[in-house]
Amino acid sequence: MIADTLLCGRWIVPVEPDATVYEHHTIVVRKGNILAVLPTEEALTRYSSCADIQHLDDHVLIPGLINAHTHSPMSLFRGMADDLPLMDWLNKHIWPAEQQWVNPEFTADGTLLAIAEMIRGGTTCFSDMYYYPDITGEVVIETGIRAMLGLIVIDFPTPWASSSQEYFEKGANVHDRFRNTPLIRTAFAPHAPYTVGDEALNKIATLAEELDVQIHMHLHETQNEIEQHLEQHGVRPLQRLERLGLLSTRLNAVHMTQIDRTEFSRLANYGVNVIHCPESNLKLASGFCPVHELLAAGVNVALGTDSAASNNDLDMLGEMRTAALLGKGLARDPQALGAWQVLRMATINGARALAMDAITGSITPGKAADIIAVDLDTPETRPIYDPVSQLVYSASRNQVTDVWVAGKQLLKQRELLTINEARLMQKTALWESRLSADREPPTNQ
Repeated sequence: MIADTLLCGRWIVPVEPDATVYEHHTIVVRKGNILAVLPTEEALTRYSSCADIQHLDDHVLIPGLINAHTHSPMSLFRGMADDLPLMDWLNKHIWPAEQQWVNPEFTADGTLLAIAEMIRGGTTCFSDMYYYPDITGEVVIETGIRAMLGLIVIDFPTPWASSSQEYFEKGANVHDRFRNTPLIRTAFAPHAPYTVGDEALNKIATLAEELDVQIHMHLHETQNEIEQHLEQHGVRPLQRLERLGLLSTRLNAVHMTQIDRTEFSRLANYGVNVIHCPESNLKLASGFCPVHELLAAGVNVALGTDSAASNNDLDMLGEMRTAALLGKGLARDPQALGAWQVLRMATINGARALAMDAITGSITPGKAADIIAVDLDTPETRPIYDPVSQLVYSASRNQVTDVWVAGKQLLKQRELLTINEARLMQKTALWESRLSADREPPTNQ
């Protein structure tokens, strides 16, 4: 029998079925997909002619991590305006900087920086919300990662578009441009309830059904958002979206730190996906997403980092650990958000939110070979009694040694294979020089 690659691991955690660990097993890859998961001795016998056999004897192999909420070009704003509340951060620093600096070159270089960081941290798929998604798509193709491109909609002019009609026209062009690209999906990305009006939201609800795409939106992020929305609309944002027909399995509601008792069942009944960004929410003091209660209500909850401008990293292993610890503290229950649960949030739950669970999110025969290898043979992660616990509570992204997307290796023994790291750092240093010369330090006192 023919195989392209054999990945022989000390442990394989397929995620599906749940709570399963295979020891001394091998993932068989053929034409970019997972062909089988077999005991290593059997795989080496059956596929002895395979030219690419990789022995990862101290590693745990897991599905590639899915970052379900990013603004990837904003990596060039990392550290620009720290220790500020959300609206000050946006109004006084980020939005002015975007008006001045965001263009195709900024987007390409910022996206490349973000993708390099994500691949090195084990992320194989990300959901993006930013201007110039066409440029982001080109960088995705160039680097070989998987992505969902957000078709941004917002009620005021930006470097990407100047009117509602232009946002929709450009979004339609991006959707058509990448609709047959295997590693790319698109989603409508209305920014937030306070920046997008009813007319645009109604149009999104209709077009999302016609095009069969997801909807990605910041929602219930701060208490101030809720209070302003009640003053302007007389209802909470979720109620307004329900009235406009936006609540469904298509909706990815990002943040959701402000939820009242009636909204758990509403989210569950409509099948809305919640994207939890614990570190960004903590840093901006936006509030706490009640993940344990959402999961108990049957809501699909995935994980995202938000941007490197508000996090300040794109580290999904770190995000899992923070989510687990924060969830336990909020629930006052050490069994809440266990290691297995947050691993699902970072893999198969993210795939479901992005409507990609038939393609990725678990090590399942027939799915794409989106796989990462994490070396657990380090002082930081020994001894090993439970590899999943070590992944979530002890491992760091620096222990991710190898990454594959659709069977193509993007990281090998910590070396990026599709990105010229030296050239990337030169570009990043140039942007640092440009942005530093033109700004005043933020006032955060």
